[in-house]
Amino acid sequence: MSPYSWKRFRQKVTKQKLRLLVKRLVIATGCAMLLFFVLNWIFPVPDAISYSTTITDERGEVVHAYLTRDEKWRMRTELQEISPLLQKTIIAKEDRYFFRHPGVNAFALARAAFNNLLHMKRTSGASTITMQVARALEPRPRNLVSKTIEIFRAFQLEWKYSKQEILQLYLNLVPYGGNIEGVKAASQLYFKKNPDHLSLAEITALSIIPNRPSTLVMGKANDRIVKERNRWLERFYKEGVFSKKEIEDALAEPLTASRSAVPVYLPHLAYQLKSTVADGPLIQSGIRMNTQLKVEKLTSDYIRTLRLNNIKNAAVVIIDNHTHKIITYVGSADFRDTTDGGQVNGAAAIRQPGSTLKPLLYGLSIDEGLLTPKTVLEDVPVNYSGYSPENYDRHFNGLVTMEYALDHSLNIPAVKTLERYGKDKLIGELVSCGFRQVQKDRNKLGLSLILGGCGATLEQLTGLFSAFANEGIYVPPSKLQNSKPLPGVRLLSPAASFMITEVLSKVNRPDFPLNWTATEHMPKIAWKTGTSYGRKDAWSIGYNKNYTVGVWVGNFSGLGVAELSGANTATPLLFKIFNTIDYDSNEGWYEPPEQCQLRQVCSESGLPPGPFCTNLISDYFIPLSSSTMVCHHLQEIKVSPDSSLSYCETCAPATGYIKKLYPAFAAGVQDYLTANGRSFSRIPPHNPDCEKIFGGSGPMITAPQNGAEYYINRKAPEPLQLAAHTSGEVSKLYWYINDGFYKATGPSEKQFFAPREGPVKISCTDDKGRNRTIWITVKYVAL
Repeated sequence: MSPYSWKRFRQKVTKQKLRLLVKRLVIATGCAMLLFFVLNWIFPVPDAISYSTTITDERGEVVHAYLTRDEKWRMRTELQEISPLLQKTIIAKEDRYFFRHPGVNAFALARAAFNNLLHMKRTSGASTITMQVARALEPRPRNLVSKTIEIFRAFQLEWKYSKQEILQLYLNLVPYGGNIEGVKAASQLYFKKNPDHLSLAEITALSIIPNRPSTLVMGKANDRIVKERNRWLERFYKEGVFSKKEIEDALAEPLTASRSAVPVYLPHLAYQLKSTVADGPLIQSGIRMNTQLKVEKLTSDYIRTLRLNNIKNAAVVIIDNHTHKIITYVGSADFRDTTDGGQVNGAAAIRQPGSTLKPLLYGLSIDEGLLTPKTVLEDVPVNYSGYSPENYDRHFNGLVTMEYALDHSLNIPAVKTLERYGKDKLIGELVSCGFRQVQKDRNKLGLSLILGGCGATLEQLTGLFSAFANEGIYVPPSKLQNSKPLPGVRLLSPAASFMITEVLSKVNRPDFPLNWTATEHMPKIAWKTGTSYGRKDAWSIGYNKNYTVGVWVGNFSGLGVAELSGANTATPLLFKIFNTIDYDSNEGWYEPPEQCQLRQVCSESGLPPGPFCTNLISDYFIPLSSSTMVCHHLQEIKVSPDSSLSYCETCAPATGYIKKLYPAFAAGVQDYLTANGRSFSRIPPHNPDCEKIFGGSGPMITAPQNGAEYYINRKAPEPLQLAAHTSGEVSKLYWYINDGFYKATGPSEKQFFAPREGPVKISCTDDKGRNRTIWITVKYVAL
C-alpha cells in the first residue's frame, strides 16, 4: 500500500471514529438530559420557603414582623434590596464564578477532591452559591451522597431560576446564628436597616458569620468578627474587587452592632394586615411613620389627662386626601395598657356613631331637591308609631334652618329629614361606602339610624368624611402603599358637598370645645362631632384639602361617662392633631362649584319668595335640582270685621268681611309655640254655620297609636300619654276611656292615664261636637 493510500485510510478511520464519538456524546447527552428531566419531574426542587410576615411603612422600612411557623426570623429579601455593593461583596467572597458556571464549578470540585484525597481529610469545599441554596433548602449530613444530591439540586435550581433569583434565595436562607436566617433579618436585627442601606464593612461582617454562626456572635464576639472582616477586606483589595479608598473606609469603620428586637410599631394595623392580606410575606403599608409616631404620642398624652374622669382610651385614623391612603392608624392610646384592653383595635371596633351620619343625610337631601342650607325645618315634638326622638339637650327650638340644625346637631329635624328622604335609600348609600354592619342589620334599622342607632367603625366613618373632602366622591381608603386605586363612587354632587362643608367649617358652633384656645395657626377644617347613647362613644371627624382625621374617645369596656362628649372630649384631640400634621397650612379652601349658585329666599321658610314675603336672604341652591316651590309662610284668610270668625270659600259672605294675613304653622308648631308661651296670630274660629267644615270626622289622636299593643311593667307601671291634633278654632277637648268620661283639656295639652289590661277604647271629642275613637291593647308583664 502506498504512503498516499495509507494516509487516506487513516483519515477515513479517524473521521469514522470522530463521527461515532460525536454520536455517542449526543446520545449520552440526550440520555442525561432525559434522565435529568425525569428526575426533576419525580423529585422537584423543594423550594417552598416559609418567610416572616413583614410590615413596612410607605418608604419600605420595616415597622413590624412576625416569626415563621418554625420560629425563625426569616424576612424575605426582595430583588431590589440586593444592591450592587451587596451583590459584589457576596459573590467575591462566596463564589466569584457565580455568573459563569451552570450551578456547579467543576474545576473547584476537582481541586477540592484532590486536596481532600491528598490530606485524607476535608480541607476545603467547593460549594457554589447555588449548591449552598440547595443545602439550605434540604439540610443533610455532610457526606458524598449528600454532595451528589446537592449537585443535582443545583442543576435543578439553575434550570428553574435566573442567577439573580438564585442569589436572592441564598440571601434569604443564609444562617446568621440563633433563629436568624437571611440577610434582611440579620440587617434589621443587628443594624436596624434594610440590606440596601448596608455599608461595605457591614456587608462583609455579615458575610463571615455563616461560616461560624455559633462562635461569631454579633454583640458578643465583635473583636473576632472585626479581625476576620478586615482579613477579607484586605483580600478584596489584593484581588482588585474594591478600590483602595473603599477598603480604607471600610477598615476604619467600627463595629458596635448587637442583636436588637424586631420593630413592633403599628401593632393593631400590623395584625390586621397579616390576617387579611394574602399577597405574600412582605406587606407595604401606606403609613407615614413620622406622622404616626407624632399622633401616637399626642393620643397617649391626651388620654393620660382624661384618666381622672374615667376616660381611658382613644383611636385615630388619618387619610391623605390626595392619595386616599391611610397614613396613620392608632388603634388604642397604649397597646401595652391592660387596664382597659389596650390591645383592642378601637379603629376597627363596631360602635354607635352618634350624630356623625347627619352631614351625609343632609347632603343627599340637598341633591334630592328636598333642602338647601336656609330651608326651615320643624324642631317640635313628633311621634312615629311610638318612636318619639328627643334632642341632645331635651329641648325644642321650634323652626330652624337646615344649617342651624346641622351645626347644632339637632335630632328631630334629622329624623324628619330621614323620614322624607327614605331610610332604605340612606342605608344603600352607607352600604356602598363599606358599612358592613349596616348592611348586615339593614332589615332591623329604623329612623333612629340617623341618631347613631346602627353600627359603624372609625375606619368607615373617616373614609365616609373623606368623600366631602373629595367633592362628594367616595374612594375606599387603602392601607397598602402599592395597591391599585379603587374606582370612586359619586356619593354627593360637588355642590351639595360644598354646602355641607361650609356649614361644618363654622367656628361659632355649640360643639366648639370650650377649653380650646390654640387656633391661631390651626388650618381651616370642617368637622362634625357625635356622642353615642349612654355617653359611651365620643366622635370628632374633620377634614380639609390635605387630610381627613377621625377621632374616637371612650372606654373599650363600654363604660359610659357623664363627661364624655364629641365636642369637649374628642374635638380637642382632633384640633391637636391638625395643628401638628398641617400646622399653619396655606392650602386654599374649597370654592363654590359651577352648579352651586346663589338665590334670594324668604327667611321664614328658605323657599323662593311668595307674594307676602318681605325679609329676603341669600341661599345656595342647585339649578334644576333644588325645589322651586314658592313660600307660603303667610296665608290670606277672610275674617269677620271684628276678627272673631273666619270663613272658607264655601261659607264666605258676599260682603262684610275683611282679609288678613296669618302664619301657616303646622299643628305641631302651633302646639310648641302655645306650650312655650309664644304668642302668634291664630286664625279665628271657623264659621260655625259652615256645613263643609263641621261635617268632618273630628280631632286626630296622635297618642297612643291606634291598634298598637302596649306592654307595661307590672312591678313599675308607667301611664300612657293622651295627645291629639285639632284644627285652629278648637279650644277644648274631652277624653273618654272605655266610654267613661276621663278629663277635659286644652287642644295642645298632654295628659296621661293608667289603663287596665286588655282592649281599651279611647275617644276624643272637641268643643264642636266632632269625635274620634281608637282601640289599643294593654298587657301587664313582669319585666
